[in-house]
Amino acid sequence: MRRVLTALAAFSIAASMIPAAAVAQQRQQQGEERAARPLRIQPLSRRANSGPCPFVQILYDAARYVEMNDPNNPRYADVGFTGEIEGVNSDCEYRGDDPIRVDMNLLFSLGKGPAAQGNSKNYRYWVAVTERNSAILDKQYFDLPVNFGSGDRTTAEPSHTVVIPRASQTISGGNFEIVIGFEVTAEQAAFNRSGSRFRPTVGQDN
Repeated sequence: MRRVLTALAAFSIAASMIPAAAVAQQRQQQGEERAARPLRIQPLSRRANSGPCPFVQILYDAARYVEMNDPNNPRYADVGFTGEIEGVNSDCEYRGDDPIRVDMNLLFSLGKGPAAQGNSKNYRYWVAVTERNSAILDKQYFDLPVNFGSGDRTTAEPSHTVVIPRASQTISGGNFEIVIGFEVTAEQAAFNRSGSRFRPTVGQDN
């Protein structure tokens, strides 16, 4: 296993922004049933590989971003900018001892609450590669600039390519996970973990 970690000390991620579009999404929630709704992220064509693809998931504690004036007394009137990572589609490709290439399409739902200042927000999120159920091998941060204009909600669909080196062809994508989340404060993570929520599509106090 030490050989795996040494060979996987780094990976590369390429990102490009895709124009936002109105979407219906699947919700990923911990300890709750997932809402059965169509997910209109552009699907990726499936490719035959030497082994399984890395598991790609959204970290529950960092799946949502909610600005609040007072995190200890959350009220809808005090909510600023919000965001939620609604879903991810992914596929991978590798042969022999080639690196594992993982292509991903992400879906963000973004909102502007009553206490938001201005019409634009730079959201920050990260993509990490981990050894399955173990150590983080690498983590990179990305900016998601959003201009709401005259509206209070929008979506964004960034795409990423992650390249994971392998020490040998006996190491498959099943050895790795790719985890995605917003950069959040400890208070925001606790709010997410509690199951409390203000929807990114603002307009309802729930």
